[in-house]
Amino acid sequence: MGMFDRLADRWRSRPTGPEDGRGHRQSGKQMGRAVKDSLASLRPRHSGGRPASEAAERRPAVPPPSEESVVDNAVYADGARLEPESLEQTYELVREHRGMGWIGLYRPDKAAIDSIAAEFGLHELAVEDALEAHQRPKLERYGETLFIVLRPARYVDPIEVVEVGELHVFVGPDFVVTIRHSETPDLRPVRRRLESQPELLRLGPEAVLYAILDKIVDDYSPVLRGLANDLDEIETQVFDGDVEVSRRIYQLGREVIEFRRAVEPLLDLFSSLRSGFGKYDVDLELQRHLRDVEDHTVRVAERLDSFRELLSTMLTLNAAVVGQRQNEEMRRLSEASLTQNEEVKKISAWAAILFAPTLVGTVYGMNFDDMPELHWALGYPFALALMVMVSLTLYGVMKWRRWM
Repeated sequence: MGMFDRLADRWRSRPTGPEDGRGHRQSGKQMGRAVKDSLASLRPRHSGGRPASEAAERRPAVPPPSEESVVDNAVYADGARLEPESLEQTYELVREHRGMGWIGLYRPDKAAIDSIAAEFGLHELAVEDALEAHQRPKLERYGETLFIVLRPARYVDPIEVVEVGELHVFVGPDFVVTIRHSETPDLRPVRRRLESQPELLRLGPEAVLYAILDKIVDDYSPVLRGLANDLDEIETQVFDGDVEVSRRIYQLGREVIEFRRAVEPLLDLFSSLRSGFGKYDVDLELQRHLRDVEDHTVRVAERLDSFRELLSTMLTLNAAVVGQRQNEEMRRLSEASLTQNEEVKKISAWAAILFAPTLVGTVYGMNFDDMPELHWALGYPFALALMVMVSLTLYGVMKWRRWM
């Protein structure tokens, strides 16, 4: 059973309200409305507690907002969805029904953000960050308003890239504003999930915030699976001796670092949220849900740390494997060179042996009349004996030197 189902059961099983002045027992919905009306009378409105008409008159003039950047816009009163036709109507419905407005924007223009900021009293620094984007994950508190930057992620497996998006969330006493600067995440499932359980929407903006956080962290799981699959492939490549695996290790390591930059700051973000539990009277079940999401985030961060260590080990192992292969190649080349040298020695030795009789034969083949050995009776046997003796001497020397 999920967190939202547990909350719904908890809401349905709550005791009925006390008897009213006429002796009838109030229903849970009547009691909730009575409590909400009592709290609303004490809660300061966006314009310092002034009436709605006076607040509207005193708000600074802003350009008319553009509706093109509005992805979804609704007001939730007592768990039911109201469909405003414009942002201005959203503001009126929030004031009229004392409900919660949830405005979803995608890459909004300045006019839309200025309109929302003027209505809900958003801090100018947070508005500036929301317009410029490219923020690191963080949580900032401005009075009763939270400004949260989240970095959703998805893994593009064909090119092995972690695409990190950016989501800004403003959470106030009676409003939630989500600003997406990327295609991810798709918050429609979050909205449908909450709308299917009106009891949860009655818990207010905190339930929406935690549902968004749960969506962001859950979407990290496919990214981890994609990275794990690529690590298994890299391990196989390393032991197969693939020479291109070093580049892939570096690229995947860069993606892991980029992903970790999106995840690690969430730990501080959850710590800041937990510190406000008691002060802002956050529902107990929502507190448990936040801790559960925080636990999932810790596990994601730990897996990313293990991925980094594994990539570092693979890089070292790949260097060792490449070095071993190079050593084996050098050994084979050395053995081939030694074999070749032995062959050259043998050829050189036989060439030297044959050179001696060739030299003697060449000298006595010149046929000069003044050569004394030409008319000597033992000249021919002497020349042959000289050739054989020199050849045998050279053969013995070469054999002794192990050239043959």
